[in-house]
Amino acid sequence: MSAQVIRFPSPPSPLAQRLEWFGTERSVLLAIWALYFALRVAVLMIDVAPTSDAEWYYIRAVSLAAGNGYLDNASQPTAFWPPGWPIALSLVFAQFGASTVVLGLFNLVSAMLIGLLTLALGRRLFGSEAAARAGLLLLAVYPNAIGYVPLALTEVFYTMLLMAGCWAIVTRTNRWQLVGAGLIFGFATLVKAQTVVVIPLLFAIEWLRQRQIWQRFPRLFGEGLLVLGVAMLTVLPWSIRNHAQLDHWVMISTNGGYTLLTGNHDTATGDYTPDAPVVQELMARPGLDEVSRDAEAKRLGLEWIEQNPDKFLALAPKKLMRLWLPDGEAEWAYQGGAPGYERFEAVYRAVRYANQAYYAVLMLAFALAFFVMLVKRHRDGQRWIGWWLLPYGIALYPTLICVVFSGQSRFHYPVMPFVCITAGWLIVHLLNRRADRAG
Repeated sequence: MSAQVIRFPSPPSPLAQRLEWFGTERSVLLAIWALYFALRVAVLMIDVAPTSDAEWYYIRAVSLAAGNGYLDNASQPTAFWPPGWPIALSLVFAQFGASTVVLGLFNLVSAMLIGLLTLALGRRLFGSEAAARAGLLLLAVYPNAIGYVPLALTEVFYTMLLMAGCWAIVTRTNRWQLVGAGLIFGFATLVKAQTVVVIPLLFAIEWLRQRQIWQRFPRLFGEGLLVLGVAMLTVLPWSIRNHAQLDHWVMISTNGGYTLLTGNHDTATGDYTPDAPVVQELMARPGLDEVSRDAEAKRLGLEWIEQNPDKFLALAPKKLMRLWLPDGEAEWAYQGGAPGYERFEAVYRAVRYANQAYYAVLMLAFALAFFVMLVKRHRDGQRWIGWWLLPYGIALYPTLICVVFSGQSRFHYPVMPFVCITAGWLIVHLLNRRADRAG
């Protein structure tokens, strides 16, 4: 009778132990949060005045805080830009005073909430504490995300709203949470008018991620309508204001046609081109008010697309490259509004180049993670559709919009926390596989 061989489990490899430490040790998470917070506080030390779009938003917020209404530069009622960001900022200014310091602190609060939602969504979408922490760490050191914190632009505040709305739907347990999601998405729509398209996207993933899709369809369709309806009711008071002030029913803003025209004309490049001859000619045309000018711009843009379908399609790759290839556009705000830019130009440029390289790595990881997850879910016998697709759905949202209008790199800013979440999962997944082989 042969002796029985007793096998003892092999100790975990050093890499497995480090991954366990990273995903469970409380001090690690505190260190990531400290880094995340410190870098965003540090950038607030830079004196940068609002310029271009940021200046417009800032002035509108000051006007609203003073009780003067939403007025253009000629002190006339306007709806050219969506009002959500100036309204939110004006409420803060009314309470704490109007200054770039208050602006920066408000953005800092929004940025911290983005970090919290990045961690929470990472845990929920991928079921891994280590992956969620890795995503938060990747976002913590992402220079372009940091650079926006002192700026009077919509990106930080809007990203927080977008992520909060997604979280409310993904984690919902009752209809009151759907009402809350509708309110969040409604206000987010007042910041960026196209936001409502995210709602059906979220419910499409929820619908298709489990079996018995047709039995579940009526309930999910009703929930989607509830969120959409609450969002529209949130927008309605602004639409009524526009009718009272502009004598036309304008849902949110009067720049949809203008934006369409700036991206679709004979000299279009794929970028936002407000100085194009056709746009300048329209802006100089007498006898047009804000609403009729936008309607005419829409007519001209659609007419050009209809008459030049080949040129319109040829512009699509240029628009996509303009949206997704460059990054680090926050530097432009410092170039125009930071008094010390010229003295430290070499530092700013170095950070810009480093950011571009970092961004490229993040996007490559984001693309690779899609295929790695497909293979993993196939091997595990899971449906390929799941909440892990949410980051890709959020990326699809500005992609489709830019194909119709134009590409601008700042429009991918709200996608980047989702990119970091996904890249964090990929890193942890690959390291876990390596640790398993080493063990």
